[in-house]
This record gives sequence, structure tokens and C-alpha cells, in this order.
Amino acid sequence: MKKIILLLLIPFALTAQSFYGNNPFAHTYSIVAYDSTSGEIGVAVQSHWFSVGTVVCWGEAGVGVVATQSFVNVSFGPRGLELLKEGLTPGEAVDKLLSDDEGREYRQLAILDAKGNVAAFTGKNCIQPAGHIVGKGYSVQANLMSNDKIWGAMSKAFENAKGPLAERMVAALEAAENAGGDIRGKQSAALLVFSGKPTGKIWLDKLVDLRVDDHPEPIKEIKRLLKVHRAYEHMNNGDLAVEKNDMETAMQEYSAAMDMFPDNLEMKYWTAVTLANNDRIEDALKLFKEVFDKDKNWKTLTPRLVPSGLLKVTDENLKLIMNL
Repeated sequence: MKKIILLLLIPFALTAQSFYGNNPFAHTYSIVAYDSTSGEIGVAVQSHWFSVGTVVCWGEAGVGVVATQSFVNVSFGPRGLELLKEGLTPGEAVDKLLSDDEGREYRQLAILDAKGNVAAFTGKNCIQPAGHIVGKGYSVQANLMSNDKIWGAMSKAFENAKGPLAERMVAALEAAENAGGDIRGKQSAALLVFSGKPTGKIWLDKLVDLRVDDHPEPIKEIKRLLKVHRAYEHMNNGDLAVEKNDMETAMQEYSAAMDMFPDNLEMKYWTAVTLANNDRIEDALKLFKEVFDKDKNWKTLTPRLVPSGLLKVTDENLKLIMNL
């Protein structure tokens, strides 16, 4: 009977703690980082928790990024960004957020501003192993890990990685997992990158926004999605080059995208459409045929593009395409 009473009291004991409230238990490892070359700022995370990116990762171009985790105070995300906007340093923002939080010793928090200044905090009551490392232009933090080597492995991997900021942050996540990762396993991941200077167009300022909410290999999946993202960047750059009538650059960009994903029919199809619109019908026909042979639906779609002006070819050339 005593055991039954104790079990019934446990949920009440947890919910009675006001610092838990309705906030999730996002025990996890993450990184906030700055790229001194591009000016980009970003945050990335992985956890054995569903849709971890929706609670841990926050950011705004020209302002900064926040990772709030462990027994999460979700408000630290938007409030942290507001404090940066008010002119507080990351260190001051961290202190301000924790000052009136009775659950502060259960929190783990990192804040980085648009200039690469960064501060982090790991409460003494975070589930061990837990810790963080603040480096030049970045911070890595982790709690509820399989061992105490995780955040050190992340720091080393990030500092030694090459390439764009997003890829370097993913390298840090991979290093954490390779070192043992979350003791509970893995489930979700997220990756956000913002421009360092705002353009006034928020849809342009968020450069990378990827989430894997529930997956057996979330880091591998986020890495794959980042590769897809880069391929479509090439496609978009190709479209821009076409608008400027720079077909040489356009084809370089389209080719780069197709080299990354040679089996992606949509990339081939729209490249073929662009070629046809620029009177390179022979080159277009080769790609159209490859696509049509694998999926006839693209052939069915093709004449529907003409009334909308997306495919601008003569009747003769349209017949050539449809006879493939």
C-alpha cells in the first residue's frame, strides 16, 4: 500500500514544482555559433525528445540566437532575443533571465549575439553528465549525456570543421553522437541559420530552417536535408542567372544541383524547361526524355505549362517534346 501511495504522489510532486510548470524536459546537446567570414549566426540541436527544435532553438537575423534546454524555460528564447535588442550583452541577458527564475539551477542556456559574443550557463541541478564550453564565437552545451566527453568532442569538431556555418554545426552534432550522445538515444534534431545583418525581409534573413521531429537517425537525416537544401540553392541561383540571360552561369548552377542529386527528376525537369525557354531545344530534349522515361506524369504536366507562360516554346518545339 505504501508503494502505491508513493507512486500516486510522484506526478503531484513534479507538477507542484513551479519551475517545471508545463515546460518540456528537453535534455539534449546543442551549439550556438557565429561565422566571422559570412557574419551568419546559427543554432543546432539533437535530443531524445520529440520535435526538440520547437522549444530549444530561437534566433533572429541581426540580433542573435538562443538555445534553452534541460528542464526548459521556453520563454528564455523570445525573452533572450528581446534583451539583446534592448542592448544587453549575452552575459547580461543570461543573468537577467536567471535572476528571477526559481528553477535556474535546473536550466541550461546559451545566448550568442550577431557579433559573435556568447555566454552560457549550466545549472548545478541539471542531470549529469552536464556541462558547456564557451569558445571564440560559439558555445556547446549538453546534459543527460552518456559521458562527460560530449561537449568537449563538439567543441573540437566545430573548431576543426571547414565550410559554411551550417555544415560545421552539423559536424559538432555528429561528434557528440560519436562520443556517446544522449544516454537515452536519439529522436529529433533542428538547424537554424540567420544572416548577420537583417535585410528587412525576414523570408530572406532565415537562411537555413530544417527540422527532423521524429526519426531513428535524426542527425543523418538533418545532414541529408542540408544537402538537399544546398542543391536547391544551386537551382535558385540558376533561375536567377536565367533571368539575367547568363546561361553559362545558369547551366553551371543547374549542373551542380543535378550532380548532388542525379536521380532527382524535378531538378532535371525544370532545367529542361529553362533550356527550352532559351531556345536550347536539343539540350532540353535530352533531359526531357530522361525524365519522361522514368515518370510519365511529367510529360502529362508539360503542355499545361504553356497557358501559364512557364513554358515558352513554338508549337513545333512543343510537338518535339511531346513526341519523346
